[in-house]
Amino acid sequence: MSHAAPAGHEGSAAEREAKATMLVRVRSGLITEESVYGIVLVSGMIVVAGGYGATSWQTFLAVIGTVLVFWAAHVYAGTVAGHGVLEGDETTLSGAFHRAVRRSLGFLFAALLPCFVLLLGALRVIDDSVAMWTALWLGVVVLGVLGFSAFTVRGSSWPVRIAGTLGTAAFGLAMIALKAIIH
Repeated sequence: MSHAAPAGHEGSAAEREAKATMLVRVRSGLITEESVYGIVLVSGMIVVAGGYGATSWQTFLAVIGTVLVFWAAHVYAGTVAGHGVLEGDETTLSGAFHRAVRRSLGFLFAALLPCFVLLLGALRVIDDSVAMWTALWLGVVVLGVLGFSAFTVRGSSWPVRIAGTLGTAAFGLAMIALKAIIH
């Protein structure tokens, strides 16, 4: 008796392997220290802007500008640091640049959701105050998801995953506490 794959599932093992490879690439680009740092930077910018009474539009522009400059500086530093530093290292400048860009994508992606909420405030879809606070709380959620994902990918037990989630989210909570103290 033959155990052939059902019609339409030819190459399913290859498809699963391709999807797994894609997941590893996405995960390695998003679950990084740069992602955590990006969210903390965005949250810090929101706290500072809110301390000066900035509107959502002003905060959005400041956050986008700051994130892009920090990202570019990170890519530059990664390129310089990764280009033939060690004796016998044949990494080209282009190779070092591409590795630095891939490595730092999480920095940009981490800023997307909070910036989207700030943009909603800037466009007057929601109130400025609601946009600022929602963006900060969204940062806590994203940090928690990053922490949970990092420990899940490593096969950690549930207590460790929960501790990792809470530990990572604590950085966002610290920013919210800072905003509450400033205001």
